[in-house]
Amino acid sequence: MDRAPGPSVRLKLTLSYAGFLMLAGVLMLAAVWVFLLRYVPDRAMLINADDRLANGVFPVRGVLLDVFAPRAAAVLAFLLVFGLLGGWILAGRMLAPLTRITNATRTATNGSLSHRIRLPGRKDEFRELADAFDTMLARLEAHVAEQQRFAANASHELRTPLAISKSLLDAARADPDRATDPLIDRLHAVNTRAIHLTEALLLLSRAERRSFTREHVDLSLVAEETAETLLPLAEKHGVTIETSGDITPTVGSQALLLQLTTNLVQNAIVHNLPEQGTVWIHTGAHARTAVLTVENTGEQLTPRLVSTLTERFRRGTERVHTDHAGVGLGLAIVKTITHAHDGTLVLTPRSAGGLRITVELPLVTDTTPRRSR
Repeated sequence: MDRAPGPSVRLKLTLSYAGFLMLAGVLMLAAVWVFLLRYVPDRAMLINADDRLANGVFPVRGVLLDVFAPRAAAVLAFLLVFGLLGGWILAGRMLAPLTRITNATRTATNGSLSHRIRLPGRKDEFRELADAFDTMLARLEAHVAEQQRFAANASHELRTPLAISKSLLDAARADPDRATDPLIDRLHAVNTRAIHLTEALLLLSRAERRSFTREHVDLSLVAEETAETLLPLAEKHGVTIETSGDITPTVGSQALLLQLTTNLVQNAIVHNLPEQGTVWIHTGAHARTAVLTVENTGEQLTPRLVSTLTERFRRGTERVHTDHAGVGLGLAIVKTITHAHDGTLVLTPRSAGGLRITVELPLVTDTTPRRSR
């Protein structure tokens, strides 16, 4: 924003300090003068000390004013100089932290997000501002780094199916007698993967922009629908799905919350034991939150690995070898949808193996009727 030039804050504070000091001096001198006038008579008689006879009348107040006025003016002049000089120094010292914050802001504006203010000293308003700014820079730096990794990974993921398709087509052109059925099947699989990846990216963008209509949603009904939809996949992997819980009302997008639950349950099915695995889906209301929990058996997971599972295009080693590989955005989409609904996502490794994922969303406390399904 273009602004007209104006006086600096330091100059304004200096003038404020000097003006206040001058006002205090004037009031003090006025109080002294009033005090003197109260106890000093207007005129006094001059008396001869020998014969104690009156020799004349002396104007006491007039003489006092002649003596007091120049000295009061000198005091005020000293207070003015002292106030300007001292105010300038004090204002500079007080605004020094603000100068560091301003310099850090300019550095961040130029693209350097690794700089931190780290203002020393005890807690006050300036240090609270500096700490808040450092926290903002840290989060912004992490977000930018995540977006850069996402852009690089997305480019790689989109380039891979295109490169495979080009290689297959080049091979077909070089060998006219080659059978086309396997080639068509392979191209269909590659094209399907590219479509799924594009749809996932669009879903991420939609959730991040929060461009959806909010309505009342019962998470228990969403969980039941998800379990019914993914039952064939669970049977194929030898996994049992168990659902439980009460009515869990929240507010959000029905489609996005269904996608969230589907991704969680599908992830729990695919990343499970080779046989006789189990997936538990539970919904419930706790205090002011609507809670959806998806838990599954599986291999032992370390907390460090679990903390990275919501990164975009992050795949566990076992996912690559399954016939339902996905595009590496399942839990990233869950995280984005959760945050878009003002919720929290917690991933916890189970001591017996597998993973427990908890989604907490704002609870609806009114008695608005649910939509029939």
